[in-house]
Amino acid sequence: MKKCPLFGKCGGCKYDFASDDYKKQKLSCLSGLSITEKPVWIEVGTRRRADFAFAEGNFGFYEKRSKNIIPVKSCPLLMKEINDILPNIAGLSWNGSGACLVTLCDNGIDVSITSNTPYFSSEFKKSVEKLDVIRIAWNGIVIKQKQIPLISFDGIVVEYPIGAFLQPTKNGEKKLRDMVIAATNGSTKIVDLFCGLGNFALPLKADGFDIVGYGVKRDLFKKPLTAGMLEKYNCVVMDPPRSGALAQCQELVKSKVNKIIYVSCNPETFKRDSDVLIRGGYNLNTLCPVDQFVGSSHWELFSVFLK
Repeated sequence: MKKCPLFGKCGGCKYDFASDDYKKQKLSCLSGLSITEKPVWIEVGTRRRADFAFAEGNFGFYEKRSKNIIPVKSCPLLMKEINDILPNIAGLSWNGSGACLVTLCDNGIDVSITSNTPYFSSEFKKSVEKLDVIRIAWNGIVIKQKQIPLISFDGIVVEYPIGAFLQPTKNGEKKLRDMVIAATNGSTKIVDLFCGLGNFALPLKADGFDIVGYGVKRDLFKKPLTAGMLEKYNCVVMDPPRSGALAQCQELVKSKVNKIIYVSCNPETFKRDSDVLIRGGYNLNTLCPVDQFVGSSHWELFSVFLK
């Protein structure tokens, strides 16, 4: 494939992952960062989740710089299991407009729909009955469920909540997890902040904090762990949303924590937060980019700060 057949029409990708200079284009997003390790490139066709749009009976991806919907019944980035079922999902009796998150869990396909229409139609409910998925939900209400969707982190199986964040590829997720686990070597008291469903916390047997999912429920944006609360830990793992972890970094620089492992999905907020940590006495020891969001301008950045 010399060119993605959807590139330039669909607005999902900023860069054509099939082009000869894709890696060069993608690396341009990281200008100004002190990268210490070779980037990790993720294979095309391994993405296990995707957000689609629907409106006026149309289903697909938004057109570039538009709210028009480009019909999509197959995407080269997605795993075969999702592409196989996409025509059937696209053919549902869609009503209203909104977003449709399709996720390949360990035991089947999960579909989570968010819509400006509070209720699905009877026609939609009937069309769903023939859909070969393990769960489908509309605005958080389960319409159909054959099994509880499950995912696993390093062999540890957990239930997958409706619409929860999940790394887009399993191989990228494993690479990040392996790097995090290796970087904690020598640390005896570890806490995972913004721990989500437990990708790092569960294999590490670490304490975890987040609004939802695994661990203690705490809004770390409004109530970051204080320097006093961090006294019991010598290693902090953080994997915040795109908005970063500014408030938490401002507390970390007051603490005695000597190692921070920061996984960021946004180079801009990573730059901001790393400046806070470096001014506060930490040194950026490792920075490795992972092309977890193939085709987009987004990266996962694995980093280690030491003091």
